[in-house]
Amino acid sequence: MAAVANSELNGSPTERTAQLLRLQSAACREIGSPLYGDLLALAADDLLVGGPVAQVLAGHLQTRPAGVLALRMLGAAHALALSGRAPELAAWYPSAGGVIDSEPGSPHAWAALKNTLAEQPDAIRPWLDWPPQTNEVGRAAALIGGLLNIAAQESLPIRLVEVGASAGLNLRADQFYVPGDASSYGDPGSPVVLSHGWQGAAPPDSHVEVIERTGADLAPIDPTSAHGQLTLTAYVWPDQTDRLARLRGALAVARSVPAELRTESATRTVTSIELVPGTWTVLWHSIFRQYLDETQRAELAEGVAALGAAATGQARFAYLYLEQSRSGGCPVVLTTWPGGERRVLGTASPHGIPVHWSAPTSARP
Repeated sequence: MAAVANSELNGSPTERTAQLLRLQSAACREIGSPLYGDLLALAADDLLVGGPVAQVLAGHLQTRPAGVLALRMLGAAHALALSGRAPELAAWYPSAGGVIDSEPGSPHAWAALKNTLAEQPDAIRPWLDWPPQTNEVGRAAALIGGLLNIAAQESLPIRLVEVGASAGLNLRADQFYVPGDASSYGDPGSPVVLSHGWQGAAPPDSHVEVIERTGADLAPIDPTSAHGQLTLTAYVWPDQTDRLARLRGALAVARSVPAELRTESATRTVTSIELVPGTWTVLWHSIFRQYLDETQRAELAEGVAALGAAATGQARFAYLYLEQSRSGGCPVVLTTWPGGERRVLGTASPHGIPVHWSAPTSARP
Protein backbone atom coordinates (compact mmCIF):
# COMPACT_ATOMS: atom_id res chain seq x y z
CA MET A 1 0.00 0.00 0.00
CA ALA A 2 1.38 3.39 -0.93
CA ALA A 3 1.88 5.74 1.98
CA VAL A 4 -1.32 7.62 2.88
CA ALA A 5 -1.40 10.86 4.85
CA ASN A 6 -3.80 11.34 7.75
CA SER A 7 -5.18 14.39 5.94
CA GLU A 8 -6.35 12.17 3.09
CA LEU A 9 -8.70 10.22 5.40
CA ASN A 10 -12.10 11.38 6.62
CA GLY A 11 -14.39 10.81 9.59
CA SER A 12 -13.89 9.35 13.05
CA PRO A 13 -10.85 7.21 13.97
CA THR A 14 -12.98 4.13 13.35
CA GLU A 15 -14.05 5.38 9.94
CA ARG A 16 -10.51 6.37 8.99
CA THR A 17 -9.19 2.96 10.01
CA ALA A 18 -11.90 1.26 7.96
CA GLN A 19 -10.76 3.33 4.98
CA LEU A 20 -7.19 2.13 5.57
CA LEU A 21 -8.36 -1.49 5.69
CA ARG A 22 -10.07 -1.00 2.33
CA LEU A 23 -7.00 0.64 0.83
CA GLN A 24 -4.85 -2.25 2.02
CA SER A 25 -7.43 -4.66 0.62
CA ALA A 26 -7.05 -3.08 -2.81
CA ALA A 27 -3.25 -3.14 -2.51
CA CYS A 28 -3.26 -6.84 -1.64
CA ARG A 29 -5.38 -7.63 -4.68
CA GLU A 30 -3.12 -5.55 -6.90
CA ILE A 31 0.04 -7.40 -5.86
CA GLY A 32 -1.36 -10.89 -5.89
CA SER A 33 -3.34 -11.82 -2.77
CA PRO A 34 -7.06 -12.15 -3.53
CA LEU A 35 -7.50 -13.83 -0.15
CA TYR A 36 -6.24 -10.87 1.86
CA GLY A 37 -8.15 -8.57 -0.47
CA ASP A 38 -11.37 -10.32 0.51
CA LEU A 39 -10.56 -10.59 4.21
CA LEU A 40 -9.63 -6.94 4.64
CA ALA A 41 -12.74 -5.69 2.83
CA LEU A 42 -14.87 -7.75 5.21
CA ALA A 43 -12.75 -6.66 8.17
CA ALA A 44 -13.52 -3.04 7.34
CA ASP A 45 -17.26 -3.79 7.46
CA ASP A 46 -16.83 -5.62 10.76
CA LEU A 47 -14.91 -2.72 12.27
CA LEU A 48 -17.71 -0.29 11.43
CA VAL A 49 -20.39 -2.45 13.12
CA GLY A 50 -18.31 -3.04 16.25
CA GLY A 51 -17.47 -6.69 15.65
CA PRO A 52 -14.35 -8.65 16.67
CA VAL A 53 -12.12 -6.47 14.48
CA ALA A 54 -13.21 -3.41 16.46
CA GLN A 55 -12.52 -5.19 19.74
CA VAL A 56 -9.03 -6.25 18.64
CA LEU A 57 -8.05 -2.86 17.20
CA ALA A 58 -9.37 -0.81 20.11
CA GLY A 59 -6.63 1.51 21.30
CA HIS A 60 -4.79 1.36 17.97
CA LEU A 61 -7.06 3.42 15.75
CA GLN A 62 -4.65 6.38 15.79
CA THR A 63 -1.78 4.33 14.34
CA ARG A 64 -0.07 6.19 11.48
CA PRO A 65 -1.33 5.04 8.07
CA ALA A 66 2.19 4.04 7.06
CA GLY A 67 2.26 1.63 10.01
CA VAL A 68 -0.04 -0.75 8.06
CA LEU A 69 -2.16 -1.78 11.03
CA ALA A 70 -4.10 -4.18 8.80
CA LEU A 71 -1.01 -6.27 8.11
CA ARG A 72 -0.08 -6.32 11.79
CA MET A 73 -3.47 -7.85 12.61
CA LEU A 74 -3.38 -10.36 9.77
CA GLY A 75 0.20 -11.33 10.57
CA ALA A 76 -0.81 -12.19 14.13
CA ALA A 77 -3.70 -14.35 12.95
CA HIS A 78 -1.48 -16.05 10.38
CA ALA A 79 1.02 -16.93 13.13
CA LEU A 80 -1.77 -18.62 15.09
CA ALA A 81 -2.72 -20.64 11.99
CA LEU A 82 0.88 -21.64 11.27
CA SER A 83 1.56 -22.69 14.86
CA GLY A 84 -1.53 -24.90 15.11
CA ARG A 85 -3.34 -22.57 17.51
CA ALA A 86 -6.07 -21.63 15.00
CA PRO A 87 -6.90 -24.85 13.10
CA GLU A 88 -10.17 -23.46 11.74
CA LEU A 89 -8.26 -20.63 10.06
CA ALA A 90 -5.40 -22.89 8.96
CA ALA A 91 -7.91 -24.93 6.96
CA TRP A 92 -8.27 -21.95 4.58
CA TYR A 93 -4.62 -20.88 4.45
CA PRO A 94 -2.43 -22.74 1.89
CA SER A 95 0.66 -21.69 3.85
CA ALA A 96 -0.60 -23.78 6.78
CA GLY A 97 -1.66 -26.77 4.68
CA GLY A 98 -5.17 -25.54 3.94
CA VAL A 99 -7.02 -24.76 0.72
CA ILE A 100 -8.18 -21.54 -0.89
CA ASP A 101 -11.82 -20.69 -0.24
CA SER A 102 -13.46 -21.24 -3.63
CA GLU A 103 -16.55 -19.19 -2.80
CA PRO A 104 -16.61 -15.59 -4.08
CA GLY A 105 -15.54 -13.22 -1.33
CA SER A 106 -13.89 -16.00 0.75
CA PRO A 107 -16.79 -16.32 3.24
CA HIS A 108 -15.45 -19.47 4.91
CA ALA A 109 -12.00 -17.98 5.41
CA TRP A 110 -13.58 -14.80 6.77
CA ALA A 111 -15.75 -16.76 9.24
CA ALA A 112 -12.63 -18.55 10.46
CA LEU A 113 -10.65 -15.31 10.79
CA LYS A 114 -13.53 -13.57 12.58
CA ASN A 115 -13.80 -16.44 15.06
CA THR A 116 -10.04 -16.37 15.64
CA LEU A 117 -10.13 -12.65 16.41
CA ALA A 118 -13.10 -13.10 18.73
CA GLU A 119 -11.65 -16.08 20.59
CA GLN A 120 -7.97 -15.06 20.85
CA PRO A 121 -7.77 -11.26 21.00
CA ASP A 122 -5.01 -11.35 23.59
CA ALA A 123 -2.83 -13.33 21.18
CA ILE A 124 -3.44 -10.78 18.42
CA ARG A 125 -2.96 -7.49 20.25
CA PRO A 126 0.80 -7.70 21.01
CA TRP A 127 1.47 -7.82 17.27
CA LEU A 128 -0.25 -4.46 16.84
CA ASP A 129 2.51 -2.61 18.68
CA TRP A 130 5.21 -3.10 16.01
CA PRO A 131 5.35 -2.60 12.24
CA PRO A 132 5.32 -5.80 10.17
CA GLN A 133 8.68 -7.49 9.88
CA THR A 134 8.31 -8.24 6.20
CA ASN A 135 11.79 -9.36 5.27
CA GLU A 136 10.68 -9.67 1.65
CA VAL A 137 13.24 -11.76 -0.21
CA GLY A 138 11.97 -10.65 -3.61
CA ARG A 139 13.46 -7.21 -2.95
CA ALA A 140 16.89 -8.80 -3.23
CA ALA A 141 16.38 -8.71 -7.02
CA ALA A 142 16.71 -4.91 -6.83
CA LEU A 143 19.66 -5.08 -4.44
CA ILE A 144 21.60 -7.50 -6.63
CA GLY A 145 21.14 -5.32 -9.68
CA GLY A 146 22.26 -2.29 -7.72
CA LEU A 147 25.38 -4.09 -6.49
CA LEU A 148 26.23 -5.07 -10.06
CA ASN A 149 26.00 -1.41 -11.09
CA ILE A 150 28.25 -0.43 -8.18
CA ALA A 151 30.84 -3.08 -8.99
CA ALA A 152 30.80 -2.06 -12.66
CA GLN A 153 31.74 1.49 -11.65
CA GLU A 154 34.75 0.29 -9.62
CA SER A 155 35.57 -3.35 -8.89
CA LEU A 156 36.16 -3.34 -5.14
CA PRO A 157 35.00 -5.61 -2.30
CA ILE A 158 31.67 -4.55 -0.80
CA ARG A 159 30.80 -3.87 2.83
CA LEU A 160 26.98 -4.10 2.86
CA VAL A 161 24.97 -2.26 5.52
CA GLU A 162 21.17 -2.48 5.69
CA VAL A 163 18.88 -0.37 7.88
CA GLY A 164 15.42 -1.71 8.63
CA ALA A 165 17.00 -5.10 8.06
CA SER A 166 14.46 -7.22 9.95
CA ALA A 167 16.16 -10.65 9.94
CA GLY A 168 18.89 -9.60 7.51
CA LEU A 169 17.91 -12.13 4.86
CA ASN A 170 18.68 -9.75 2.00
CA LEU A 171 22.17 -9.18 3.35
CA ARG A 172 22.81 -12.54 1.67
CA ALA A 173 21.43 -11.36 -1.70
CA ASP A 174 24.65 -12.15 -3.54
CA GLN A 175 24.04 -15.81 -2.67
CA PHE A 176 20.68 -15.88 -4.49
CA TYR A 177 20.00 -16.88 -8.10
CA VAL A 178 18.22 -14.72 -10.66
CA PRO A 179 17.35 -16.68 -13.81
CA GLY A 180 17.04 -14.16 -16.56
CA ASP A 181 14.40 -12.71 -18.64
CA ALA A 182 16.69 -9.68 -18.99
CA SER A 183 19.83 -11.46 -17.77
CA SER A 184 20.86 -13.90 -15.07
CA TYR A 185 22.95 -13.83 -11.92
CA GLY A 186 24.31 -16.31 -9.42
CA ASP A 187 24.43 -20.03 -8.76
CA PRO A 188 21.49 -22.03 -10.19
CA GLY A 189 21.87 -24.34 -7.19
CA SER A 190 20.99 -21.59 -4.70
CA PRO A 191 18.03 -22.31 -2.39
CA VAL A 192 16.64 -18.91 -3.40
CA VAL A 193 15.53 -18.55 -7.00
CA LEU A 194 14.15 -15.13 -7.94
CA SER A 195 12.22 -16.27 -11.00
CA HIS A 196 11.28 -13.49 -13.44
CA GLY A 197 13.18 -11.14 -11.13
CA TRP A 198 14.67 -9.00 -13.89
CA GLN A 199 12.97 -7.52 -16.94
CA GLY A 200 13.95 -4.83 -19.41
CA ALA A 201 17.58 -3.78 -19.80
CA ALA A 202 20.08 -6.13 -18.15
CA PRO A 203 22.23 -4.96 -15.20
CA PRO A 204 25.97 -4.85 -15.91
CA ASP A 205 27.83 -8.15 -16.09
CA SER A 206 30.23 -7.44 -13.22
CA HIS A 207 31.64 -9.31 -10.25
CA VAL A 208 30.15 -8.80 -6.79
CA GLU A 209 32.22 -9.69 -3.72
CA VAL A 210 30.55 -9.01 -0.37
CA ILE A 211 33.03 -9.15 2.51
CA GLU A 212 30.92 -7.72 5.35
CA ARG A 213 27.20 -7.97 6.09
CA THR A 214 25.75 -5.71 8.78
CA GLY A 215 22.08 -5.12 9.45
CA ALA A 216 20.25 -2.95 11.96
CA ASP A 217 16.65 -2.92 13.13
CA LEU A 218 14.77 -1.69 16.18
CA ALA A 219 13.59 -5.27 16.73
CA PRO A 220 15.80 -7.62 14.70
CA ILE A 221 14.69 -11.20 14.18
CA ASP A 222 16.96 -14.22 14.47
CA PRO A 223 16.30 -16.14 11.21
CA THR A 224 17.88 -19.29 12.63
CA SER A 225 15.42 -19.56 15.55
CA ALA A 226 12.01 -21.25 15.47
CA HIS A 227 10.33 -18.09 16.78
CA GLY A 228 12.07 -15.95 14.18
CA GLN A 229 11.07 -18.25 11.35
CA LEU A 230 7.43 -18.27 12.50
CA THR A 231 7.36 -14.49 12.72
CA LEU A 232 8.82 -14.00 9.26
CA THR A 233 6.48 -16.56 7.71
CA ALA A 234 3.46 -15.00 9.39
CA TYR A 235 4.00 -11.74 7.52
CA VAL A 236 3.97 -13.48 4.13
CA TRP A 237 0.46 -13.55 2.72
CA PRO A 238 -0.83 -17.14 2.98
CA ASP A 239 -1.99 -17.54 -0.61
CA GLN A 240 1.35 -16.40 -2.12
CA THR A 241 3.25 -19.65 -2.48
CA ASP A 242 6.14 -18.17 -4.49
CA ARG A 243 6.92 -15.69 -1.71
CA LEU A 244 6.81 -18.49 0.84
CA ALA A 245 9.24 -20.58 -1.21
CA ARG A 246 11.67 -17.66 -1.49
CA LEU A 247 11.48 -17.03 2.25
CA ARG A 248 12.12 -20.66 3.14
CA GLY A 249 15.09 -20.74 0.77
CA ALA A 250 16.51 -17.58 2.32
CA LEU A 251 16.19 -19.07 5.79
CA ALA A 252 18.33 -21.97 4.58
CA VAL A 253 20.96 -19.57 3.22
CA ALA A 254 20.97 -17.66 6.53
CA ARG A 255 21.97 -20.82 8.36
CA SER A 256 25.18 -21.08 6.34
CA VAL A 257 26.08 -17.44 5.55
CA PRO A 258 26.52 -15.33 8.72
CA ALA A 259 25.55 -11.68 9.05
CA GLU A 260 25.75 -9.28 11.97
CA LEU A 261 22.41 -7.94 13.23
CA ARG A 262 22.27 -4.97 15.60
CA THR A 263 19.41 -3.65 17.70
CA GLU A 264 19.61 0.05 16.92
CA SER A 265 18.02 2.90 15.00
CA ALA A 266 18.87 3.80 11.44
CA THR A 267 20.31 7.09 12.66
CA ARG A 268 22.71 5.35 15.01
CA THR A 269 23.72 2.87 12.32
CA VAL A 270 24.46 5.50 9.70
CA THR A 271 26.40 7.76 12.05
CA SER A 272 28.57 4.82 13.16
CA ILE A 273 29.60 3.80 9.62
CA GLU A 274 33.26 4.31 8.78
CA LEU A 275 34.47 4.14 5.21
CA VAL A 276 37.38 1.76 4.60
CA PRO A 277 40.06 2.22 1.92
CA GLY A 278 40.01 -0.41 -0.80
CA THR A 279 36.27 -1.08 -0.47
CA TRP A 280 32.81 0.09 -1.32
CA THR A 281 30.57 0.74 1.69
CA VAL A 282 27.01 0.27 0.48
CA LEU A 283 24.05 1.50 2.55
CA TRP A 284 20.78 -0.16 1.50
CA HIS A 285 17.12 -0.14 2.55
CA SER A 286 13.81 -1.24 1.03
CA ILE A 287 10.19 -0.27 1.81
CA PHE A 288 11.49 1.13 5.07
CA ARG A 289 11.32 4.91 4.85
CA GLN A 290 7.55 4.96 5.41
CA TYR A 291 8.11 3.83 9.01
CA LEU A 292 10.30 6.86 9.81
CA ASP A 293 8.97 10.18 11.05
CA GLU A 294 10.16 13.46 9.54
CA THR A 295 12.96 13.90 12.06
CA GLN A 296 14.28 10.40 11.44
CA ARG A 297 14.15 10.91 7.67
CA ALA A 298 16.13 14.13 8.02
CA GLU A 299 18.70 12.39 10.20
CA LEU A 300 19.07 9.59 7.65
CA ALA A 301 19.58 12.12 4.85
CA GLU A 302 22.13 14.05 6.89
CA GLY A 303 24.05 10.86 7.66
CA VAL A 304 24.11 9.86 4.01
CA ALA A 305 25.34 13.33 3.02
CA ALA A 306 28.13 13.17 5.59
CA LEU A 307 29.27 9.77 4.35
CA GLY A 308 29.18 10.99 0.77
CA ALA A 309 31.32 14.00 1.68
CA ALA A 310 33.87 11.70 3.36
CA ALA A 311 34.16 9.30 0.40
CA THR A 312 37.30 9.17 -1.70
CA GLY A 313 38.40 7.27 -4.78
CA GLN A 314 39.90 4.65 -2.47
CA ALA A 315 37.16 4.56 0.18
CA ARG A 316 33.95 4.70 -1.82
CA PHE A 317 30.35 5.02 -0.65
CA ALA A 318 27.06 4.06 -2.31
CA TYR A 319 23.48 4.64 -1.19
CA LEU A 320 20.94 2.25 -2.72
CA TYR A 321 17.24 1.98 -1.99
CA LEU A 322 13.89 0.61 -3.16
CA GLU A 323 11.08 2.77 -1.81
CA GLN A 324 7.54 3.66 -2.74
CA SER A 325 7.00 6.85 -4.69
CA ARG A 326 3.93 9.05 -4.55
CA SER A 327 4.15 9.33 -8.32
CA GLY A 328 3.69 5.56 -8.58
CA GLY A 329 5.83 2.43 -8.39
CA CYS A 330 8.94 1.74 -6.38
CA PRO A 331 12.04 3.18 -8.06
CA VAL A 332 15.43 1.59 -7.53
CA VAL A 333 17.71 4.55 -6.81
CA LEU A 334 21.51 4.50 -6.58
CA THR A 335 23.83 7.35 -5.61
CA THR A 336 27.61 6.87 -5.57
CA TRP A 337 30.48 8.90 -4.15
CA PRO A 338 32.86 10.52 -4.76
CA GLY A 339 30.84 12.58 -7.17
CA GLY A 340 27.30 12.11 -5.83
CA GLU A 341 25.86 10.85 -9.12
CA ARG A 342 22.25 9.77 -8.59
CA ARG A 343 20.61 7.32 -10.99
CA VAL A 344 17.21 5.70 -11.19
CA LEU A 345 18.11 2.19 -12.27
CA GLY A 346 14.57 0.90 -12.71
CA THR A 347 11.33 0.29 -10.90
CA ALA A 348 9.82 -2.66 -9.05
CA SER A 349 6.75 -3.83 -7.17
CA PRO A 350 6.61 -3.37 -3.38
CA HIS A 351 7.61 -7.03 -3.06
CA GLY A 352 10.55 -6.50 -5.41
CA ILE A 353 9.69 -8.85 -8.24
CA PRO A 354 9.77 -8.07 -11.05
CA VAL A 355 12.36 -5.32 -11.37
CA HIS A 356 12.05 -3.48 -14.68
CA TRP A 357 15.55 -2.22 -15.43
CA SER A 358 15.99 0.79 -17.66
CA ALA A 359 18.96 2.34 -19.37
CA PRO A 360 20.66 4.31 -16.56
CA THR A 361 19.43 7.87 -16.31
CA SER A 362 20.83 10.67 -14.18
CA ALA A 363 18.74 12.69 -11.78
CA ARG A 364 19.50 15.52 -9.43
CA PRO A 365 21.04 14.39 -6.10
